[in-house]
Amino acid sequence: MSLRTSDFDFDLPNDLIAQEPSAVRGQSRLLVLTRHSGSIEHTTFAHLPDYLRAGDLLVLNDTRVFPARLLGHRVPSGGAVECLLLGRLGDRLERYEDWDALVHPGQKLKPGARVEFERDGVRLHGEILGRHFHGRRTVRLWADEGMTVAASIDRIGHMPLPPYIHRADEASDRERYQTVYARTTGSIAAPTAGLHFTPQLIDRLTARGVELTSITLHVGYGTFKPVRVEQVEAHEVDPETYTVSAAVAEALTRAMRERRRIIAVGTTTTRALESLAIEAGTVMPATGSTRLFIHPGHTFRIVQGLVTNFHLPRSSLLMLVAAFGGRERVLAAYREAVERAYRFYSYGDAMLIL
Repeated sequence: MSLRTSDFDFDLPNDLIAQEPSAVRGQSRLLVLTRHSGSIEHTTFAHLPDYLRAGDLLVLNDTRVFPARLLGHRVPSGGAVECLLLGRLGDRLERYEDWDALVHPGQKLKPGARVEFERDGVRLHGEILGRHFHGRRTVRLWADEGMTVAASIDRIGHMPLPPYIHRADEASDRERYQTVYARTTGSIAAPTAGLHFTPQLIDRLTARGVELTSITLHVGYGTFKPVRVEQVEAHEVDPETYTVSAAVAEALTRAMRERRRIIAVGTTTTRALESLAIEAGTVMPATGSTRLFIHPGHTFRIVQGLVTNFHLPRSSLLMLVAAFGGRERVLAAYREAVERAYRFYSYGDAMLIL
């Protein structure tokens, strides 16, 4: 049955869109949905171990968000410039790095335009090399003597908070808009379901006999891409790079053969896992990019449980969750979450679907 984008709409008061993280990491609320019965429970994220069992394989996304938002000025006019780095292009050169970026004000920044970004005595230089659709630019960056481009970005960049967080980033966001297990730098958005985990909670899960492993999927700007088409199937997601190592593939294979549950932490982890090939019952490791768009009708081959935050109406992420939990049951859970004033989106509360 063909679905329309409007089939994934729901009413969300603006005041439920979380603008700040919870006061203490790990103290968010947790809605638990049993997908076969539709039953709903309300608890807190600290009680996640109570819903898992020994032998469950919990899969995390260990990507690390980098401070991809640069604020600076045009050279020589001094006009304000904002640049969101989306991904490095090609290999690092000796001194220069070329980046795919969103630049504002795009109409004034044509090829050859020069920009500078400076903060706390660190300066990064840039030149627009190419102009593309929807504000995209190819930007060449280089640092002052004695600094690398990567180190300069880390020093002067701002955390790229999502567009629905209507405030400037703060120093605390460098820690809170990052999972405690983040390891591999490359994302411009956090895998937000993982923001609720603490080292103490991970220890409790391990003590309960839950096995933990991690993949890497670098979250791109496409995670915020609206679904503009009327028919769901006509939407296309932007590619995102991912890596699933041989050791992780072996862990997935063992869990499947032993009929243990595989629970994905986040929609990003889910997309990576469901992109993997399975040959003769063996999950194959992979490094590459995925454009997999999961929506109702998708047959899940690996994922049997999902930890996720609450997503935007009509979004591809909500469609993924609805594909896993059932559209009507997920939307009913969302309506109940709104009635009970759960916090939504990146810094919001969480949902467990089993």
